[in-house]
Amino acid sequence: MSEFNWTPDEIAEIVNNNRLVLFMKGTPEMPQCGFSNRAAQVLKALEQPFVSVNVLSDQRAIPNVCEWADFPTMPQVYVHGELIGGSDIALEMYESGELQEMIAEGDDDSSPTE
Repeated sequence: MSEFNWTPDEIAEIVNNNRLVLFMKGTPEMPQCGFSNRAAQVLKALEQPFVSVNVLSDQRAIPNVCEWADFPTMPQVYVHGELIGGSDIALEMYESGELQEMIAEGDDDSSPTE
């Protein structure tokens, strides 16, 4: 993402064109904070492909993503274009099975994500 400018359109494109997205500090292989690590572990446990975006790669990333999402913290987990929240919410939803249901329902839904 060397030419990424963190505009609202670019952020929306990532979120809307991928079924699972994680904006995190670091990478799933080398997380740079415990919350990001937890969120990455939850998504890995799903055994589903997901896109991760390292928000430490550019100083503009965190403020622009947080403003776009109207969500003040990182990490941010998106399922079928919808922000579900951070690592705590993702873990709770995973443990209850709600996250798996949300993914399956979105996979079954033929309408475009908005």
